[in-house]
Amino acid sequence: MALRAPSRAPQAPGAKIDFNALKPPPGYVAGLGRGASGFTTRSDIGPSMPAPEAQAENKEDDESKFDEFLGNDAGALAATGAYDDEDREADEVWEKLDERMDERRKAQREQRMKEELDKFRMSNPKIGDLFKDLKRGLADLDTSAWEGIPDIGDTTVKRQKRSEIFTPAPDSLLAAAAGASATATALDARGGLETPGGASSLTAVGAGRSTVVQLKLDRISDSVSGQTVVDPKGYLTDLKSVALKSDAEISDIKKARLLLKSVIRTNPRHGPGWVAAARLEEVAGKLPAARELALKGAEMAPGYADVWLEAARLHPPETAKAVLARGVAALPESVPLWLAAARLEGSDEARKRVLLRALERVPQSVRLWRAAVELSDEDDARILLSRAVECCPQHVELWLALARLETHKNAQKVLNRARQAVPTSAEVWVTASKLEEAAGAAEAPAKIVPRALKSLAANGVVIDRDWWLREAEAAERAAPPFPATCRAIVAAVVGVGVEEADRKRTWVADAEEALRRGAVETARALYAAALAAYPGKKSIWRAAAELERAHGSPEAVDALLRRAVQYCPGAEVLWLMAAKERWRAGDVGGARAVLEEAFARNPDSEEIWLAAFKVEREAREVERARLILARAREHEPASTARVWMKSAALEREAGDAAAERALLAEGLRRFPDSWKMHLMLGQEAERRGDAPAARAAYAAGTRLCPRVPTVWVAAARLEEGQGAFRARARCWSRRACATRARPSSGWRPRAPRRGRATPRPPRRCSRALQECPDAGALWAEAVRVASRATRKSRSVDALKRCNDDPAVVAAVARLFWDDRKVDKARAWLERAVTLAPDVGDFWALLLKFEAAHGTPARQEDVLRRAAAAEPRHGERWQAVAKDPANAFVPFEALLKKLASVIDTEAPM
Repeated sequence: MALRAPSRAPQAPGAKIDFNALKPPPGYVAGLGRGASGFTTRSDIGPSMPAPEAQAENKEDDESKFDEFLGNDAGALAATGAYDDEDREADEVWEKLDERMDERRKAQREQRMKEELDKFRMSNPKIGDLFKDLKRGLADLDTSAWEGIPDIGDTTVKRQKRSEIFTPAPDSLLAAAAGASATATALDARGGLETPGGASSLTAVGAGRSTVVQLKLDRISDSVSGQTVVDPKGYLTDLKSVALKSDAEISDIKKARLLLKSVIRTNPRHGPGWVAAARLEEVAGKLPAARELALKGAEMAPGYADVWLEAARLHPPETAKAVLARGVAALPESVPLWLAAARLEGSDEARKRVLLRALERVPQSVRLWRAAVELSDEDDARILLSRAVECCPQHVELWLALARLETHKNAQKVLNRARQAVPTSAEVWVTASKLEEAAGAAEAPAKIVPRALKSLAANGVVIDRDWWLREAEAAERAAPPFPATCRAIVAAVVGVGVEEADRKRTWVADAEEALRRGAVETARALYAAALAAYPGKKSIWRAAAELERAHGSPEAVDALLRRAVQYCPGAEVLWLMAAKERWRAGDVGGARAVLEEAFARNPDSEEIWLAAFKVEREAREVERARLILARAREHEPASTARVWMKSAALEREAGDAAAERALLAEGLRRFPDSWKMHLMLGQEAERRGDAPAARAAYAAGTRLCPRVPTVWVAAARLEEGQGAFRARARCWSRRACATRARPSSGWRPRAPRRGRATPRPPRRCSRALQECPDAGALWAEAVRVASRATRKSRSVDALKRCNDDPAVVAAVARLFWDDRKVDKARAWLERAVTLAPDVGDFWALLLKFEAAHGTPARQEDVLRRAAAAEPRHGERWQAVAKDPANAFVPFEALLKKLASVIDTEAPM
């Protein structure tokens, strides 16, 4: 250690110099010449830890060096490690590339690993596998063989545990033990400085203490049977409850303790200070100190209810009862103290006694009355509520509770008194309306609710329309429901605060929202109010009819539609809905009567003529259907191309080819641009086997309707059926692509793919997608004709371009189906039928999927939903539905028939 003597003042000349008092020169080490080595201590160089300011600076330097991408490295890239969007995009590209490279030979790699594992198991079999044949032979042993197996006995090589031998202790040992535990009352003559028994006594005491500890451990240790007597869960729970506090927390607790001690010393009558001090000690784990502070705070500040509640909380129940008894004596009007005292009681009767005593002191407390009523039976509750409404007349909930417990007459009196006591309460009026409706007076709510609005407005209450509509929905959802009250509320408040110009839109929107929440009666009342104000709006009638069809009875739907056609006689859709409802109910005569009346009101309506034809056709009345169509063809405004086409279709179903051909010829003379009749004429010629006539019909159709790809496809298929695929069929397909109106249909390369098994279809799809990059049908075709290795990438591209196209969704569903991913395939097929419920091909595909992987219940659900959707489109569906042989086949049978023949690889 370097010696540093304090410097002193210079001495007089000739005086003896004290070298020990001089300051050593810099770098001097005592005894260095004799081989000694110097050393330094903390007192020489000061504290070793840097100052707080230096620590903060170092920390800021370290944080400034940290980078989200490079971390805390200080290498060559530390200053240029900015991670921008280009780096993130590059990382994503590399990750996708790694995933792609990993998937390329994933199947081969897994197969090779499986073969290696099988080979390893064959060369290194398990012991159990070696004895499989012997184990199988054990099944043939009989009972005598099993009983003849000898007992091998105890062949263990371990040392047997000796049984414990209990020997009675002799009297000398008991006397020695009694003497050792005796207490000496006399002083030793040798004095108190000498240890009695010598140094060996300390060893004996230590040995004895070790013995006692060992005995305690043995007592709580495992028994011989292996069952422990220590609760491990409780022991671990106790360990978890031990809160280990850091030095910082202990320091904070000490500081808080000093501050709170200062608070309660300077102002001992301040209750919150005592509460805070008690809770601090509780947090610190010193529960006795917390209890003591709480009790002392109750003595010093008895006027604070929180102090008494805190003291009761910290003490056990019996002590807490005494504390609260003192508290209610000091604060007899404190409701929280009385409620806490009641909760500490063990039975309902004891709680009720405490609450009744509390009500004697605080009769105006609604909380006490409510708690007492909840603990009472019906008769006692009625008596208590009768007293409660006298003490607290302004509280509506007490009046309503009393009215619910009284009879009808008494409840009327109670509500009248409540209305006088609280004239601004709307709940009283609503309860009165429900009361009268429950008593059987269904017309009373229509009188009570308007009086309620008038009375509330007279007392200065602002009518809240939304609140009243919510009350209407609550009345509808009540058990039992109150529909008359619901309708009366809606009728009274539907126009409150709504401008005249916004009424129709607002009321319809409110009805749709109520229906979305399940409030059918409220929505029905809103539609009724809208129809009363706007009886000539057919959109409101249609919405109301759809509501009744979904949630009402057939009689209600028919009555509503009868009213609708009276107010809107020129609305064809309402007449058709009325006739269809009669027809669905099996009332063919009623449907005819409705349509006859519709004819009288709308003689020029094509839809009504065709609806009448459909009714007769479904009823198998072919002659009546012919007569209706003949009259429609003669009536000039109704003689349309659709009427002539339906007439030809009827003759085709009846099997009269000559009449069908004549009707088509006349119809095409009148309407030469009707591509459907051109198509039907060509199909009729194909059925007769007259290929030249069919070719001429299709040629005329393509010439007069060049923008319709269906005619072009039919012409190409005719040539394909005649064996002229390579020449004429391909020519028709190319001409269709050249004159495409809907390019996606003209470009779909189906005919070339059926005639040649070459890579031509994918190339043709690529060319088509260049012309029509957003055509979902083309993308679906591209996914289907792609090779198995490229289908996934093709499907991803298709979803990027046409995410919500039903054809693309169905194509992806087929991929999941091929890969046996049942849940995903079902989800995507459900999405396809949701996006395009009018396409029958998707419903048939879903039905086939459920038949293969679903349950009968799922199949029935698909059939039910498909029948409700009434699909009319779809290439395969139209071919089946419009087949003359299936003219009168039920819908479910048609869908099942298509599902049985549709192929998952077929185009959609």
